[in-house]
This record gives sequence, C-alpha cells and structure tokens, in this order.
Amino acid sequence: MKYSVKLLLIAAAGLMFTGCVTQGKFNNLQADYNQLRYDYQDSQLQLTESRTRVQSLEERLREAQQNNDNLRATLADLQRTLDKSLSQSSEGNANISKLVDEINESNRFIQHLVRTKNKSDSLNLVMVNNLTRSLSRDEMRDLDIKVLKGVVYISLADNMLYRTGSYEISERAGEILSKIAKIILDYREYDVLVEGNTDDVPISRANIRNNWDLSTLRASSVVQTLQNQYGIDPKRMTAGGRGEYNPVATNSTEEGRSLNRRTQIIITPKLDQFMDLIDQAPESSLDETSIEDF
Repeated sequence: MKYSVKLLLIAAAGLMFTGCVTQGKFNNLQADYNQLRYDYQDSQLQLTESRTRVQSLEERLREAQQNNDNLRATLADLQRTLDKSLSQSSEGNANISKLVDEINESNRFIQHLVRTKNKSDSLNLVMVNNLTRSLSRDEMRDLDIKVLKGVVYISLADNMLYRTGSYEISERAGEILSKIAKIILDYREYDVLVEGNTDDVPISRANIRNNWDLSTLRASSVVQTLQNQYGIDPKRMTAGGRGEYNPVATNSTEEGRSLNRRTQIIITPKLDQFMDLIDQAPESSLDETSIEDF
C-alpha cells in the first residue's frame, strides 16, 4: 500500500515538473491519492486491531495451557489417591476378613467353655447325688458338701468333731461321722483323704507341739474312728494335716478363725470311675453359632 502511494506521488511530481496537466487529471489523481490514504489508514487500524487480537489470543492460549497443566497435575494426584484408597481398601477387606475369623474362633471357644462348664456342673451334680443317695434330707442338712473339678469336699467345723482344744473325738461327732461313713461305704472303691486345718493361734500342750501336730492328730482321730467304729477299709484312707497354712478366711477375727478350724473329708473317684461319671453327665444342648450366622 505504501509503495502504491509513493508511485502516485512520484508520478504527480513528474507531471508537475515535466509540464502542465489538465485540471481533470489533477482532480482524478487527487481523488486517487485521498482514497489510497484512506485505505492506508484503514489498513493501519485493522493491523493494530489484528495485533491486539493476536496478543489476546496468545494470552488466552497461555492461560489454557496453564489450566491444562494444572488439570494434569490434579488428575495425577487423584490417580495416586485412588490407587492408595484401592490399596487400603484391599488391606481393609483382608483385615475385616481376619477379624471375622478371629471372632468366629473366639465364639467357638466361648461355646466350648460353656459346654465344658455345663458338663462340669452336670458331673458335679451326678457325683453329689450318687455320694449322698444313702442320706435323707435331714441328714444332708448337717453336711457342707461341695464338688470341685470332680472331687467331693465335705467340710466339718472343729466343734462338730472334737473336744475343745483337743484332737479327741467328741460324743456329738458320732452322729456326723456315721453319715459320712454311709457315703464312703456306698462307694467302696473311692479314695478318702481326711485333712485337718487350724487357725493361726499358737498351741503348746502335752504331745502337741504346734498347729501342724494338732491338725494331723485330728485327721488321724477321724480316720481311726471311721476304721474302728464304722468298718471303713484303712487302705482307702489317708490322714493329713495342713496346720494354719490353708485358711479360707482371715485369722484377724473370731468368725474367720472359726471357719479356718475345720476338717475336710475329700472323696475322690479313681480315673476309671471318674470316666464312668462323665458318661453319666448329660450333654449340653447348646448349638454352635458363628458371626456368619447373624
């Protein structure tokens, strides 16, 4: 465009220097010049606008590229988070499965303990019923009978068996020992341990040096009475003393000392007889359940 304007100007100047031109030609040249000048200015304006638009587009492109980079970074973070979540979810599922197995195992173990407890309770009941079947209800009232782990414990206070401060059997003891003899005679194959116990009050009398002697002599008196008066086979019986070293209550009170002064008659079935009792004990009817059943 600039080149065309320059040519017109040169041509017009040449005509002016070479000679006179007509007014019509001059007017035409002037009109062409004005048109070219207008076109030039318009082209300059369009060029400026185009450059502005290009600059704006370049800025928008840079922004779009930056947004794209940000989106790529965000996507990468999300992917890493997703991968980590999936990994943790997999581990969590494994942990939950393991926990369920442990709960089920614990549940089965608890049920086993319940069945064992019920079996043990049933066995104890069978033993008490069997060992006391020869006694009436009135006779049972005078005896404190407990069964622990298949062993029968008959506990008697010292004032029920012995003279005060002595190991000699009292006249009152005959009624009690006769009831115990019925139980022992009813099961001739059971072993019998007579165990004496005292409080911690020191004692020193003729032929009695301490509580060890007193507890053992008392147990021996019971064994000999059962043998001599009630015909219990001495091979089945053992006499033992534990002195003051097996208390069931505190020795700091009179009531506690009274409880500690006792004789226990312990009746124990032999292993084969014990197994027979187990067969007599009723089975528990508990059903096994697991967490998966809920």
